Amino acid sequence: MNYWLVKSEPEKYAWTDLQRDGETTWDGVRNFQARNNLQQMKEGDLVMYYHSVSEKSIVGVAKVSKEAYPDPTANEPRWLAVSLVPEQAFAQPVSLDQIKKEERLQNIALLRQSRLSVMPLSPEEFEILLRMGQ
Repeated sequence: MNYWLVKSEPEKYAWTDLQRDGETTWDGVRNFQARNNLQQMKEGDLVMYYHSVSEKSIVGVAKVSKEAYPDPTANEPRWLAVSLVPEQAFAQPVSLDQIKKEERLQNIALLRQSRLSVMPLSPEEFEILLRMGQ
């Protein structure tokens, strides 16, 4: 199993929207590195859901329910999407400030490539974040 983090502005598509909908198409990614990460996602992989811009915190865990397929919002076939379902909400959001202060997370992609919308997490990073959110 692989672990990931995806970022969404809560004003555009919040964790509560995913919970309400039960499943979503993760589309609209127009960065090659993020697209390559989408392409590597496998059904069953777990995904941290990060509210960017206004909240800057991880709020839950989703699961990949459908592996990469052509992005229905794209005019070119090179862009991809995956489907996500909600797995569990965090009892306590994990803020960017908390992540920055956690010594074991100093190499996390969220801090090194802050503009990337889809990024891998190591199993250790995932477990640390999961514990922080519970």
